[in-house]
Amino acid sequence: MSKIYFPTPLESWITEKYKRMKIFTPNELCEDRIAWVYNIFYFKKPIPSTSYENGNFKSITVDSRIVPPLQREQFYHEWCHILRHAGYQMKIMPAAFKELQEYDARNFTRYAAIPYHMLNEYDLNDPNIIDHWQKDFKVSEELCSERLNQIRRRLSNQKGAKNYVLQRTY
Repeated sequence: MSKIYFPTPLESWITEKYKRMKIFTPNELCEDRIAWVYNIFYFKKPIPSTSYENGNFKSITVDSRIVPPLQREQFYHEWCHILRHAGYQMKIMPAAFKELQEYDARNFTRYAAIPYHMLNEYDLNDPNIIDHWQKDFKVSEELCSERLNQIRRRLSNQKGAKNYVLQRTY
């Protein structure tokens, strides 16, 4: 018996965004491409990562001083703020609302960095899965571990199953 993993609504939403951009494999994930499709100016500068939106102008700046896997993760984090959040966190915003947005951005980052629709090619029972994801998705070991643990937690309620299987939704 296998455990079947069904995507969350957010995972499905992100998958649809990637499919519309014709991004189907880890090699096709590209911050420049995503920024271009969404009309976002994308910069790498030696300053803390941030996103900015004013009317039709949108930008993401990623800290050039950090290693490339973390730059990629920061891009997804800031992309989430542009796609899903309202308000400017530096201005007066209730702390609880800011915390909620940051939690959502971290969750979004896991899904955007290692998208559900790209996981069918991987054996989730492989003891080297984190190494494979790190190499293929070009993100940190920590994020890969978080993503795998998130999948396993969601499957942990199923009893009697020995293997993990991803449910295809397309």
